[in-house]
Amino acid sequence: MVKVLIVDDDSDIRDLLRMDFEVVGFDVETANNGLEGLKVAQALGPFDLILLDVMMPKLDGFEVCKRLRNTPEASHTPIILLTAKGQLEDKVRGFTSGADDYIVKPFEFQELMVRMRALFRRSGLSTKASAGQQQLGSAKPTHPELLSEGDLRLLPTSLETVVGGRLIKLTPTEFEILYCLMQHVNEAVSLPIILKEVWGYDADEDVRMVRVHVGGLRNKIEPDPKHPVYLTTVTNVGYRLYATPQTT
Repeated sequence: MVKVLIVDDDSDIRDLLRMDFEVVGFDVETANNGLEGLKVAQALGPFDLILLDVMMPKLDGFEVCKRLRNTPEASHTPIILLTAKGQLEDKVRGFTSGADDYIVKPFEFQELMVRMRALFRRSGLSTKASAGQQQLGSAKPTHPELLSEGDLRLLPTSLETVVGGRLIKLTPTEFEILYCLMQHVNEAVSLPIILKEVWGYDADEDVRMVRVHVGGLRNKIEPDPKHPVYLTTVTNVGYRLYATPQTT
């Protein structure tokens, strides 16, 4: 059973989300402020997904997210921020705090399910994530998955990658982006395709979200993030992942 934690100081939102998740068979825990949410995550975790409001008393969602990423119970748990804020700087702050996705209130439950389905897409992440895929109705890939090529190797079970002999831990979204590019290794991949394959939708305004995550990914896999040799930008298109480092 998929285990979800909802942290929001709005009781109406907590109750509605709990009801919606329980209808589809999820196990749900809730907390009404950031500090309580942090304690519940640490005491009852690991969870398969954490929904985290941004504007809360005691600890805001950004700080809770940052602290969760430094705990063994939630270091790799998918986290979606729920907030009334939709400015780019708020999204950037959320992603740099460790969030995997960002949904602006008010939202439809179906939209949330689409975001969750994208985060649960890799069936190899864990047994519970596989169960979550079935409950969310996610289809399995119809083509063989490419997990190793050249200097690159993906480790779905642990959300890690090996790049040039270095073992690197990734967030779920960073892993998804790298997985997507790996399926098109050495080819240019457009931003809309990345959005569609990683998040499950192709909203134009969220191409900036891809860039933020790619920046974080480069900081981890590139010897020099300012001069990438694996994950390069293709002007007016998107990105290209090379299996071996490219020098100019």
